[in-house]
Amino acid sequence: MNEIVLKKLKILAESAKYDVSCASSGVSRENQPGMLGSTVGMGICHSFTEDGRCISLLKIMLTNHCIYDCAYCINRRSNDLPRATLAVHELVELTVEFYRRNYIEGLFLSSGVVRNPDYTMERLVKAVKDLRTIYRFNGYIHMKSIPGTSRELIREAGLYADRLSVNIEIPTEQHLRMLAPEKDHQSVYQPMSFIQQGMLQSSEDRKKFRSAPRFVPAGQSTQIIVGASDDSDKVILNTSAALYSQPSMKRVYYSGFIPVNDYDSRLPALKQPPLVRENRLYQADWLLRFYEFKVDEIVNDTYPFLDMEIDPKLSWALRHPEAFPVDVNKADYALLLRVPGLGVKSAKLIVASRRFGRITASALKKMGVVMKKAQFFITCNELAAITVHETSPENIRKSLMSKKTKSKIFDGQLSFDFSE
Repeated sequence: MNEIVLKKLKILAESAKYDVSCASSGVSRENQPGMLGSTVGMGICHSFTEDGRCISLLKIMLTNHCIYDCAYCINRRSNDLPRATLAVHELVELTVEFYRRNYIEGLFLSSGVVRNPDYTMERLVKAVKDLRTIYRFNGYIHMKSIPGTSRELIREAGLYADRLSVNIEIPTEQHLRMLAPEKDHQSVYQPMSFIQQGMLQSSEDRKKFRSAPRFVPAGQSTQIIVGASDDSDKVILNTSAALYSQPSMKRVYYSGFIPVNDYDSRLPALKQPPLVRENRLYQADWLLRFYEFKVDEIVNDTYPFLDMEIDPKLSWALRHPEAFPVDVNKADYALLLRVPGLGVKSAKLIVASRRFGRITASALKKMGVVMKKAQFFITCNELAAITVHETSPENIRKSLMSKKTKSKIFDGQLSFDFSE
């Protein structure tokens, strides 16, 4: 690996670090004779940095030159920063050599837009096609689709990449046009539609012919920047819910706005990224996907923003004391999911276990129930009768907040609690 390529690698890896939508779950492809790599076993492993970025993939841009001048992007054309472009063969060789050295298990590939979307996408597709067909690379590949790309290029990309993603960035058209005047939502949603159509067609083809090629087996994802505009959490979560209603959308990622272009007056004056808000949005997203919540239960016109002090499920429970206490020996699965401190796994264990006897407090602890939260919202034989009705939502909030502050401070840093 020569010095010129290493210099390009340093620049382009640095330019790619702000894109968080690089999770690698959702596909299983075992090692095969005569092929290089896999997505299981010694293949993709989930490793994340402190700010949530995946580090198990070679995360790199093909180029950080860009014809767009988006206010929130470090690679905007008006910024004076080091620029670099990898030749397709350089990118392919980098990926293969890094894999052989066991530095990575796969590739996350994005790019700035040069000339036009189709020109850029052609080069991205050529890179992943060469990896698959010439080097027989069988590892995980996540590729960014360029907004405005044609159906033909999306179709070809989907035959070689495990996951494709098109970033929405800003949830409303009005604010997108203000911060990125050269973009619009149609150029984003149209490639998303092409990916979805390709996945549905591939599913039908494989029902008839098992040898039919798979199209984007790990589905598609997208990213929303949080805090670059004044869009409320209600707007963001409604956008996410609409995307999740589509069968091809696997994940919506939330990226706290990093003020890299603080000279631009269109952007808010933030001293640091809104990481707590980003964390709360991920928790709310979890409720939408796995806990059977609706957006208007989490945020609404009265509460358009998530509570920054407590998690969204606890916030909902404190606003609806009439739904509690829940008898863990009688309540159905959907109602158990509403209890703070109970996760999907513990709710399933409760439903399965109570067929053989009554659930006790000690059994709940063994199932992983977070009793410091759940004790105020459930009832069973051995629990004291101090529920949300014997005290008040305000007192419960104060009690849990004081416990959280004491338990979550470690080495001078406040960590964030993702538990339900």
